[in-house]
Amino acid sequence: MDISADTLAHVHQLYGAQSHFIDNGDARAWADTFTADGEFCSPSYPAPVVGTEKLARFAEDFAAQDGTARHVITNLFVQQAGTGLTVRAYLQIVHTPPGGPSRLVRQTTITDELVRDDGRWRIRRRTVRRDDAQEETENS
Repeated sequence: MDISADTLAHVHQLYGAQSHFIDNGDARAWADTFTADGEFCSPSYPAPVVGTEKLARFAEDFAAQDGTARHVITNLFVQQAGTGLTVRAYLQIVHTPPGGPSRLVRQTTITDELVRDDGRWRIRRRTVRRDDAQEETENS
């Protein structure tokens, strides 16, 4: 099924806003891009982060780091998934310390489950796969 241009525009706006929110320290706005029971699952952290309050604290902790971080999301691939969407994209995290050179912290692939919630698209679950991590299989 084709995704409408309107839906694609809203999805792109969601990802652009989300990157700006976390990079500029707007933790609550970043957390609100997820559903109230939204999940952030990444092998970079010890456990999934679930729910608006924990997601906001996660973003606050991220913003407390020294220097400037930038989340760069590219190559969005949006597919219909029932009444929701699945979005796959590449995510680079770049860090610039005060007075220092920028460096790539990590390169990842994200897979997000999006649902309509309160009239807009929100992330129900984000799964992050690091490019530097060994691929896990169902049998591992």
